[in-house]
Amino acid sequence: MPMMKPEDFGTDINGSKNEEYCAYCLQNGKFTSDVTLEQMIERLAAMHDQMEMTEEEARKMASENLPKLKRWAK
Repeated sequence: MPMMKPEDFGTDINGSKNEEYCAYCLQNGKFTSDVTLEQMIERLAAMHDQMEMTEEEARKMASENLPKLKRWAK
């Protein structure tokens, strides 16, 4: 998710802005949902209309970017 405004950023346990995760994924230092990488890719692909792209484009973007996050980095 593009994080442009302060409210777009997730927050760490101390309430400070987290530069890596968005507000939908991280709040107060905890992930908002316990999902696998594959489940998150599917969740984002299903939101393609909100992202103004095709489902295929959303799945490709998620598949390319989510594995780079520490949460799923191997």
